[in-house]
Amino acid sequence: MTIATAGPTGKVRNPWAVIGLSIITLGIYGLYWQYATFKELKEYAGKGIGGGLGLLFALLVGIVNAFLMPSEVGDLYTADGQQPPVSALTGIWVFLPFVGLFVWVIKTQGRLNGFWESHAAAGVAPAGDTTLAAPAPAAATVTDTTADTDAAPDAGTDA
Repeated sequence: MTIATAGPTGKVRNPWAVIGLSIITLGIYGLYWQYATFKELKEYAGKGIGGGLGLLFALLVGIVNAFLMPSEVGDLYTADGQQPPVSALTGIWVFLPFVGLFVWVIKTQGRLNGFWESHAAAGVAPAGDTTLAAPAPAAATVTDTTADTDAAPDAGTDA
């Protein structure tokens, strides 16, 4: 069963890159990642909080997104008739000191990547990507069927 209002699939992101870029940019990439992920989830499924509200939650009450994002990812799997590999309970990982946030990002983004990859393979183009879109119709070619009267006869033939 596929989501009836399926839009474009989202971008596959390396969870370690999300973690590394978030550390290097002192959290700014993490905010962008949450915005982009919630936006892609809403564009694909037609439901969810979307990018703007996801960013607002991240800025004001960031802990909410730790539970909300894996819940929305799990909902994608459920709507597709599959057992959800992550749920709101996945957010509990963020309470584990030092490594909890890493585990949470790897589990949440990793399962989202799996969903995007399986649906991109089914022919739904990622947002902003046209490589999986139907090919453009081939341009009609016109073949000149008139003989060239000024051409010299083939060598080796009698004229």
